Amino acid sequence: MNKEVIVNQDNQFKQMIRAAIIGLLTGLVVSTFRLIIQHFLKFVSASFAYFHHHPTGLIYWAIGSVILALILGQLAQRYPNIKGSGIPQVEGQLKCQFDEKWWPVLWRKYLGGIFAIGSGLFLGREGPSIQLGATIGQGVAETAHVNSLNRRVGIASGAAAGLAAAFNAPIASTIFILEEVYHNFSPLIWLATFISSLCSNMVSMTIFGLKPVLNVPYQYELPVGLYWHLIILGIALGFLGRLYQIVILRLDHWSGKLTWLKPSAYPVIPFLLVIPVAWYLPYTLGGGNQLIAELRLLPFSLTLFIGLFVLRFVFSMISYGSQLPGGIFLPILTLGAVLGAVYCTLMVKVGTLPARYLPNFIIYAMAGYFACISKAPFTAILLITEMVGSLAHLMPLAMVSIIAYLVVDALHGRPVYTAMFENFIGLRTDKKPLHQETLSVTIYPGSELDGCQIADYSWPADCIVSLIYRGEDKIIPNGKTVLLAGDTLLIQANISDKNKLQEILERSSHAPKM
Repeated sequence: MNKEVIVNQDNQFKQMIRAAIIGLLTGLVVSTFRLIIQHFLKFVSASFAYFHHHPTGLIYWAIGSVILALILGQLAQRYPNIKGSGIPQVEGQLKCQFDEKWWPVLWRKYLGGIFAIGSGLFLGREGPSIQLGATIGQGVAETAHVNSLNRRVGIASGAAAGLAAAFNAPIASTIFILEEVYHNFSPLIWLATFISSLCSNMVSMTIFGLKPVLNVPYQYELPVGLYWHLIILGIALGFLGRLYQIVILRLDHWSGKLTWLKPSAYPVIPFLLVIPVAWYLPYTLGGGNQLIAELRLLPFSLTLFIGLFVLRFVFSMISYGSQLPGGIFLPILTLGAVLGAVYCTLMVKVGTLPARYLPNFIIYAMAGYFACISKAPFTAILLITEMVGSLAHLMPLAMVSIIAYLVVDALHGRPVYTAMFENFIGLRTDKKPLHQETLSVTIYPGSELDGCQIADYSWPADCIVSLIYRGEDKIIPNGKTVLLAGDTLLIQANISDKNKLQEILERSSHAPKM
């Protein structure tokens, strides 16, 4: 027994080493991805500043945009696994419902994302960063020839590391992968993803410094007497968040009605539309980093803020509907920030809120809008807390996020990335889908499992014993591991009926041997 525990502790140590390697490699790849996109966006802004004095240059820019759009469209249609943010694909891998080869996706997503996002389309780099990290994690795991469980741990670790490098927020990145993507909080997975996130964040901080990616300075804390605004804001965000879910999930259906335009030519539309946006509002280009940073410095105008929301909402949908590599993570936060500005401005006009709280409501609305659309409130709260660098907003963030989440839940909204994955693989909605669940079963003396090797027991289909708690020891099992009375098993399973499977396992762990 002691020898078995030592062997499994050694395996866990190797997993942590792999997690660190995955984090460092992901940090390097995603940081360069992020850096190149930043320089591309600066080039676009500088080019349009030049075109204001030399407008004939727009002709050559438009021709080049059409050519680039067609090349990227052809790439996305030939290799559909690189479409969109990539988060649904990663979620599918972790649920064992989808798989892909890591290297072809890695380099195509990297180059496609740079040109699509760097051209100024309203797409985010965070989703692609998660998929890039997941492919690196998969590559490291497969190179090490690990089992299926450790392969999934590697993918989850890389995904968390990718988001950490994109946002400089390792804690929120870990929680997002566990809460929204993997849906698993086992100690092994939690520790591995956190180590990868920290290592990746270290590389990112070395390149970009300590300043938060979406730093929104504020001077005043919202008084408790004004907390009733948070309830109204949360309700409004919930309804608008459900609207966002409905539209984003129907984009493919609506695009399919454009029978006169081939899917490979879809990107031509946003590439041409980005020209007037870059001409008049260059600070709105890309995922929205610059807009969030400058929002509090813009003229305090309700018309302006509403116009920015409409522009960001419509053009982000057109950009994402082109099926190019690019995400919705940062665009969602940007829309939330603009909605916070709309709400604050409206309340100032009504006379119920001082204008000095504009930065506060930008911060609160970012968290609330992301929380309700992704249905990941803990991630939203932690992400904004890490971005601001203060716990002073924790209570307002929690209130807005939970209220917005409950509104979307009452409107039957689902986690957007899960729904997008089902759209991606074309699951039929009339069938009960499989879900990956983690079940806990304790073995009792004299039961069928007491004294049985894992390989000798006929487990239900699609089940794997991922971890054994034996006293104070945590054992990562293999086929030769002998189960003993008192062991608590963590079992991962792809199932449609959790209660039925739990009942089967309980009978095996309780019933006396025959």
